[in-house]
Amino acid sequence: MLLNRAKLLASPAANTVFTTVLTRGPVVRPEIARLTGLSSAAVTKAVKPMIEAGYLEELTLGPRTAEGAGRPAHPLAVRADREFFVGVKVTADELIGVVTDLRAQVVGAAHRIAVTDRSVEGVVRDIAALVAELTPAHAERTHHIGVSVSGDVDRPGGVVRYSPFLGWHDVPLAELVGSATGLAVTVENDVKALTVAEQWFGEGVGADSFALATVGVGIGCALVVNGRLVAGGYGVAGEIGHIPVAAGDGPECHCGARGCVEAIASEAAIVSRARRAADDPDLDMAGSIDRAHGGDAAVRAVFDEAGKAIGLGLAAVVNLVGPERVVVSGEGVAAYDLFEEQIRAAFTTQAFGAAARCPLVVRPLPWEEWARGAAAVSIQSLFAA
Repeated sequence: MLLNRAKLLASPAANTVFTTVLTRGPVVRPEIARLTGLSSAAVTKAVKPMIEAGYLEELTLGPRTAEGAGRPAHPLAVRADREFFVGVKVTADELIGVVTDLRAQVVGAAHRIAVTDRSVEGVVRDIAALVAELTPAHAERTHHIGVSVSGDVDRPGGVVRYSPFLGWHDVPLAELVGSATGLAVTVENDVKALTVAEQWFGEGVGADSFALATVGVGIGCALVVNGRLVAGGYGVAGEIGHIPVAAGDGPECHCGARGCVEAIASEAAIVSRARRAADDPDLDMAGSIDRAHGGDAAVRAVFDEAGKAIGLGLAAVVNLVGPERVVVSGEGVAAYDLFEEQIRAAFTTQAFGAAARCPLVVRPLPWEEWARGAAAVSIQSLFAA
């Protein structure tokens, strides 16, 4: 019955109203209309079924409204305990899981499971085990799970078309996880899922457009334009990691092309080039960072080149889309001091005209926030048409 009710709420107006109350609430109806541009009648129409289904609630009388002959206002708020949602971030090495309420606030501690078997069957089995660990206290009101995975994800179809770090192709992950857990499943690209969480609660609140770029194992990017996450006609909008930035052939990328940002600035690319520069086949990322900080000019040059590639990729995004700001996150920002000068220099040089004024905001986010993003897209799926 719960899922049927949720389907009644799937309209653009419902999505807009719900996210406005979620991010700005408690908020009165006239303010919702002002913030969203919806008419008062459209707000009322969207709110009514959400109150009836228990997703929104009217709070005690607030201050009197300016209009309406002094009628008292009834602020609307999300009823947080209406449902709970599981969010799982899948990496090549571990699963990170959280439970959130309807406001996407994490309930309890995050759980982690090491990935020892990267096969589809192994990861699905581990996701089911993680759900069993996370949900005992909220099982009766937990009906949805969001799963975020790096790579090319078809969210409407629930299919991971390509995940390079897992080695997956055309995996019907939503169907498999649904069968294993009994939950309704939303599968999304991990950077897009994190962007939804930032849109609702982080640097994106109140921004009509912004981009979120991630630096680390891969180089990812997602875009919000006119207040909506951009999926793209083929589901791969914002793939900054595969913008070609190297002159000539450039290094080969796992995608099959050459000279991609990711082929120069991903963790694997940096480590590979740093090993050659230092003539040390056992060097890892931490060791590469230490050598660069310690004054090893050859290894430092590897980070310089990576920073330049990232800056050129960010400039391409800003030139094409024109976001109000760019948020830079991901596990790679731990070494951001090694990238920053080159990122900003390349960005400023390549960004066209006033686009160079677009702020780059560095925002370190722990893996738990990525899992929260997965839960956020599950919440979003209730209301998005």
